[in-house]
Amino acid sequence: MPMTRPKAIVLTGYGINCDDETRFAMEYSGADARIIHVNDLIENRKKLRESQIFIFPGGFSYGDDTGSGKALANRIKNNLLEDLYEFIERDTLMLGICNGFQVMANIGVVPGFHGKTGEAQIALEHNSSFRYQCRWVDLAVEKGCPSVFLRGIRSLHIPVAHGEGKFYAPPDVLERMKSLNLVTMRYRLPDGAPARGEFPYNPNGSMEDIASICDTTGRVMGMMPHPERGMFFTQRDDWTLLREDYRSRDEKLPEESDGMAIFKNAVTYFI
Repeated sequence: MPMTRPKAIVLTGYGINCDDETRFAMEYSGADARIIHVNDLIENRKKLRESQIFIFPGGFSYGDDTGSGKALANRIKNNLLEDLYEFIERDTLMLGICNGFQVMANIGVVPGFHGKTGEAQIALEHNSSFRYQCRWVDLAVEKGCPSVFLRGIRSLHIPVAHGEGKFYAPPDVLERMKSLNLVTMRYRLPDGAPARGEFPYNPNGSMEDIASICDTTGRVMGMMPHPERGMFFTQRDDWTLLREDYRSRDEKLPEESDGMAIFKNAVTYFI
């Protein structure tokens, strides 16, 4: 039976600060979205079984005191790991944004090569600048990637906001990811050319400009940029310039911006 309003969980907890925007994006896109604290989820695991979409939003979980995403990842591994893998094994979607990507990487669900061990295979390290980077970036979606979240999307202009976003994978893991098309987005120049590590287009020094990856099913994806901070046209850093371009062509200004398409794809998957 087709679902018209899939149920989405947006996880929250100490230090997470993008949960409300992410919930709004899911509700706007047509989901029945709820913010649930990690402690409440541990106490009531059936909420996972009742949901179709699970999102680890951005922020600074547990203050990132032991490294970005590590404390929350350990809490989940010690309390919810089996439940989380049971969720993934169903026909569900999971998305990690920024700190959420860091959590997913530390849990090992992306790229997910080691099964249900909870072991990390990739890392998101301190930015090459050794500074927190908050800026808008351009992204190219990799052709052939299986990600459900990126269907029909070729490029995105959305923000990043992180101090530890430098993607690293051991050579064997990277080659396996590339052979399976699990790299989903890369940083690029505004003209569409590869960033080739050039700052600020690649804002953190990620190897091979990697900004996002998924698992082999395409239903689990982690990304460093923030689509929930680029949902609407007037949120863009260049919207006033684009406004003049639209006016010169006597065209109506769009309401939505690039980030919203990711959330709409998640909802559309269940319709």
